[in-house]
Amino acid sequence: MIKYFQLAIILISLKGFTQSNPSLFAGSAEPQLISKQFAFTEGPAADKKGNLYFTDQPNDKIWKYDTDGKLSVFLDKTGRSNGMYFDNKGNLFTAADEHNEVWCISPKGKIKVLVKNFQGHRLNGPNDLWVSRKGGLYFTDPYYPRNYWDRKTADAGLGGEKVYYLPKGKSDPVVIDDSIKKPNGLVGTPDGKTLYVSDIGSSKVYKYDINPDGTLGNRKLFANVQTDGMTIDEKGNLYFAGNGVSIYNSNGEKIDQIKVPARWTANVCFGGKNNNILFITASESVFMLPMNVKGAR
Repeated sequence: MIKYFQLAIILISLKGFTQSNPSLFAGSAEPQLISKQFAFTEGPAADKKGNLYFTDQPNDKIWKYDTDGKLSVFLDKTGRSNGMYFDNKGNLFTAADEHNEVWCISPKGKIKVLVKNFQGHRLNGPNDLWVSRKGGLYFTDPYYPRNYWDRKTADAGLGGEKVYYLPKGKSDPVVIDDSIKKPNGLVGTPDGKTLYVSDIGSSKVYKYDINPDGTLGNRKLFANVQTDGMTIDEKGNLYFAGNGVSIYNSNGEKIDQIKVPARWTANVCFGGKNNNILFITASESVFMLPMNVKGAR
């Protein structure tokens, strides 16, 4: 006779990760292809209506996939935008690494360059960003050489690859973590109290407390996982792009894995009319996956 604790161990071992959390998924955990006509997709972000925006960085375009399923070019000549994020007023912030800048695109399409450099030194190449409800902007600045740059090395004056914070209304960012090997994706909680940052160079994700002045404190290792972009749902689960999409609960425990038919999954976000569609940018493609949870707002 199998004792209770033996049965529990068997059930746990059978559970695994892939599609093991049916409560998260509205049906099969198999992503649905939207399109595969791109060079390399990145920076998914959804506006308040749930329309998806994403970048095709090599082709220097921002695309829009609306809630009716229509795919169109939103903006051409985007400064080679990479990561993106919408604030509460409908402004689209982008990490525009053609000239190593951070942009803000208004709802009317007006472009404003928010960050041009750091203390006179050209940034490595802003990669991903997140905007708090208070308007403070956080962004990562790893060095990934681009074939459209006129330089071959990073600016030594920067002193490395760092995480920055731009207070609302300011033009000069401040360094908030200079100890990460290669910072990449990041996302904060809606209450503005916690920030997660990927160190893709050491395959780790760190968790920080956000101080009242916008700086970071109390850094802790959250998970040992190599991830590019990330997002968070209403239950506090984290979705890490990279090798498919890895899902971790708020305690840093892996609870599921989404298989994505692509060589690399760059980023993820929630969107759709009910904010319950997980959008995935993956190499030449964009996918969608209906969920039983909504994105955090």
